[in-house]
Amino acid sequence: MKLTNIIEIKATLLLKSGLHIGAGDNEMHIGGIDNSVVKNPITNHPYIPGSSLKGKIRSLLEWKSGEVKNKPLSLNDLEKAQSKQAVELILKLFGVSGDAEDSEKMQKIGASRLVFWDCDLNETWANEITQDGLSLTEAKSENTIDRITATAGNPRLTERVPAGAEFDFKLTIRVFDEDDKQELLNTVLSGLKLLELDSLGGSGSRGYGKVKFTELTVDGETRNLDDIKPFE
Repeated sequence: MKLTNIIEIKATLLLKSGLHIGAGDNEMHIGGIDNSVVKNPITNHPYIPGSSLKGKIRSLLEWKSGEVKNKPLSLNDLEKAQSKQAVELILKLFGVSGDAEDSEKMQKIGASRLVFWDCDLNETWANEITQDGLSLTEAKSENTIDRITATAGNPRLTERVPAGAEFDFKLTIRVFDEDDKQELLNTVLSGLKLLELDSLGGSGSRGYGKVKFTELTVDGETRNLDDIKPFE
């Protein structure tokens, strides 16, 4: 298996609604934020972990394949799959578990093709916000409504990155000599379009995490995700 190319996809990831990717706080802060967003420990700026993007896009592609399971698809699932080509593509792109026992099948799938990068806040956007004296995050107040008394209870504050925020998005696709380069690329672009149609982060069913990829390029060439029809 020989590496023959590395495709680079870049874009601006624009938030169409507030985004919450949790930092996993272990403490409760009285009167403060209950659920904070993940932040860069050096700049204290929010960012989008590459692992969050990878996990969500993989999940959406697995749902689209019709072969989704309770956990990520594996080599064993490939053997039983009705949509073997779709499952094999997913395994090639996102990789298989390192403890897989069948070395022959592992060799056929090879190394994972996708490399996701953490998405930092766009520097220009962040500077404009801070120069205007605004915050890079917002506190969204939420509660539950008693169905009988119609009273609010369990108030909580969730930190979000606000709509309009821009992040620098990048991923690369490693192409080996036995791969169909266009097939890999088309699958990845379909995954990005599925993410636009769905949501990223927590509370997507409540309107959080709607995103849009703008100024998207593939190896420097402009591409428009509006041209991608993942269900056709």
